[in-house]
Amino acid sequence: MCVVWPFKSEEMDTNIIELGEYKYVEEGTGEPLIVLHGLFGAMSNFSHVREHFSKRFRVIIPILPIYELPLRQTNASTIAEHIKGFVDAMNLDKVHLLGNSLGGHVGLIFTKNHIERVSSLTLTASSGLYENAFGNSFPRREDKEYIRNKVAVTFFDPLMATDELVEECFEAVNNRNKVLRILSIAKSAIRHNMEKDLPAMTIPVCLIWGRNDIVTPPDVAESFLAGFPDANLYWIDKCGHAPMMEHPEEFNKILSDWYDSRSIGVQS
Repeated sequence: MCVVWPFKSEEMDTNIIELGEYKYVEEGTGEPLIVLHGLFGAMSNFSHVREHFSKRFRVIIPILPIYELPLRQTNASTIAEHIKGFVDAMNLDKVHLLGNSLGGHVGLIFTKNHIERVSSLTLTASSGLYENAFGNSFPRREDKEYIRNKVAVTFFDPLMATDELVEECFEAVNNRNKVLRILSIAKSAIRHNMEKDLPAMTIPVCLIWGRNDIVTPPDVAESFLAGFPDANLYWIDKCGHAPMMEHPEEFNKILSDWYDSRSIGVQS
């Protein structure tokens, strides 16, 4: 049974659909494009992507169960299996994946375990090889300016760290239930290095990276490019860890052109 919940934000005005344990947003028709948000991300981070690519794909953005899993199961691999269950529940045979940060890592694990279900993979500022995360703790989590500075370094332009984003992050790291799961996922992502898995991922891969990303620096993108058998790497200047937010038009054009070059998502 599906239940539809209203969801509104400054960037996104749509409905959340509930299908059993899964919650997601969907728009458009065509081949399914599953969009995976990051650890501190949200569906609204991909509002421009959803609007642009829903003309080409059936864009589906699931809510990752970052705060709902049992603590011992709160890791990137369990979330990837959650996405497998979601894809099955949606009766999707093959999907295109697009992931940012942790979402990219989840996409990598899904691809490794279920490559026959993946048509293409797009990674932007993905973890999976290396990331400069918060570390093992939040020593000054009650200091809002400290949190503001941590959010600001995600972007090239610190003004992208809006009060809304800072409040969301501040609330998360000061909630014991959430912070324990944030740390569990972050540590699991660092431990789960996927360098040796990349050569077996023979699907088309698009890498879109900010040249000024300090969370997953440019050399991470180069390592991904060297590891995949069939990948293209594109840079966005004056851009940090969230290219689809900081430079949405350029991001969408790069990805659209790549899809064109690979004849992906072409509707008859």
